[in-house]
Amino acid sequence: MSGLPGGWESEKLSTIATRITKGSTPTSYGFGYQSHGISFVKVENLERGRINQSSFKHFISEEANSNQRRSILEAGDILFSIAGTIGATCLVTENDLPANTNQALAIIKGTLSVFDPSFLRYQLESEVTQKQADNRKRGGGMFNVSLTDVGNLDMLVAPLDEQKRIVEKLEKLVGKVEAVQERLDKIPVILKRFRQSVLAAACSGKLTSDWRELYGFQTIPESKDGMVDDDHLPELPSTWHWSVIGEIGTAKGGKRLPKGEALVNDDTGQPYIKAGNLKNGTVSRDGIQFVPDHIKDKIKNYKVNTNDVYITIVGACIGDAGIVPHDFDGANLTENAAKICNLLETDAKFLAFWLRSPTCQSYIQDNILSAAQGKLALFRIEQLPTPICSIEEQKEIVRRIEDLFKFADQIEERYKKSRSYTDKLTQSILAKAFRGELVPQDPNDEPASVLLERIAAQRRVTDDGSRPAAS
Repeated sequence: MSGLPGGWESEKLSTIATRITKGSTPTSYGFGYQSHGISFVKVENLERGRINQSSFKHFISEEANSNQRRSILEAGDILFSIAGTIGATCLVTENDLPANTNQALAIIKGTLSVFDPSFLRYQLESEVTQKQADNRKRGGGMFNVSLTDVGNLDMLVAPLDEQKRIVEKLEKLVGKVEAVQERLDKIPVILKRFRQSVLAAACSGKLTSDWRELYGFQTIPESKDGMVDDDHLPELPSTWHWSVIGEIGTAKGGKRLPKGEALVNDDTGQPYIKAGNLKNGTVSRDGIQFVPDHIKDKIKNYKVNTNDVYITIVGACIGDAGIVPHDFDGANLTENAAKICNLLETDAKFLAFWLRSPTCQSYIQDNILSAAQGKLALFRIEQLPTPICSIEEQKEIVRRIEDLFKFADQIEERYKKSRSYTDKLTQSILAKAFRGELVPQDPNDEPASVLLERIAAQRRVTDDGSRPAAS
C-alpha cells in the first residue's frame, strides 16, 4: 500500500493474528440456553465497540462452554461480525468474562504484540476496512463473509507508541461524539411520548378546553343504547359523552385474492393495500402491488374510499389506524385490515386519531387480543368505545393535532440530519487517524517494520511457521 505515514506498514490481518476463529450454536451440540450462567455473546450484544452486559438474553453452562472450547473469549480478543450485520466490532475486556460466542462473530486472537487492541478495533470500524469487508460479502437473504475474508483484510500497523497516542486522542474525540449521539437518541423517544400525550389530551377534551370556553357548544345527545362501560375510561367534558363505533359508522373487512391468484407489479389501476402499506396514519406506496384485470370484479366489493378509516386486525401491529388518502380511492383492501365507513357526524381524522391514542390502544390490547386468536373481529371494532363531541370541535381538535404533529415532524427531521452528521463525523475522525494525521509523529518511535520483523522471528522460533491463520 503506497502513501503510508512514516514508520507505518500494511499487513494482512492473518499474518498478524495468531488465530482467527468463530463459535457455533450450543443447541447444535445438544446444549440449551439458560437464564443465567456464562454469557453467550451475539451480534445484538455489541454496542459502540463494547459488549452491552445488560442486553444478554442467552447464557450457557460450564459444560457447553467447555464443549465450545475454540470460541471461549479472552481479554484482548476482537470480535467482528461476519453474518447478517457485517462489520460490527467489539473489544473483549476482563469485565466481559467468562463468555463464549456463536458463528456470526469472528474472534481475532493474538494481536496484542502488534496492536494496541483499541487501535485495531477502531481500524476495523473505519470506513476503509468496512468497505473491504463489504466488497467480500456474499449471500442473499443473509450476507456473510468467511474467516479467510477476515484474514485477508489489509491492516495498517503504526509504531506501537504512536498507536497509543492515536487511541488516546480517538477515545477523547469519539467519546464526545458518542455523548452527543446518546443525547440525540433520546429525541425519538421524547417525540413519541409527545405525540401520545397530544392524542391523549385531544381525545379527552383537554386540548380544546379553551376553545369550548370561547365557543361553548351544546351537549351532544347520549348514546342510543347507553351500554358503554365507561368505568375504566377517562372522564370527558360535560359537552362530550362516550359512544361506540357501531353507532357512528360501519366496520367492513377486506378480502384476500381468490385461491391460486397472485398480485402483479404492473400498474393495472387496481392497487391492493396490504397490512405493510398501512403505517404512520396513512397508506404507503412502498412495495405496492396491483390486482390483475381478470379478477378485479371478484373482489370489487372490498374497496376503500378516500377518508375511510382503516384499522389492522391481525398480527403484531393489530390496531394500527389511519386515513385512506385520495390517491388510494377505489383501492382493494387486504383481509388483514378493516375499514370504518358511513360515518355519521364524525370527522374521519378525529376517529383515526382516537384509534391511535394510548387510551384506545390500551383498550384494544386489554380487551381484544384475548379473543378469536388475536384477530380483531368486525363486531368487536364496532364495540370499541369512542368519545363523541360536536363536529365543530372535532375539526378543531384535528387542526391542533396536525399542527403539533407537524412541529414534531420538523424536530424529527432535524434530529435525523444531526444524527447523520455525527455518524459521518466519527468516520471522518477515524479516517484522519488512519492517515496518520490525528497526532504528531515522533521520529524516535520504533518503526512498525522493526516490530513486525521481531514478532515474526519470535513466532518462527515458537511455532516453526505452522501456526494456522483461520479456523
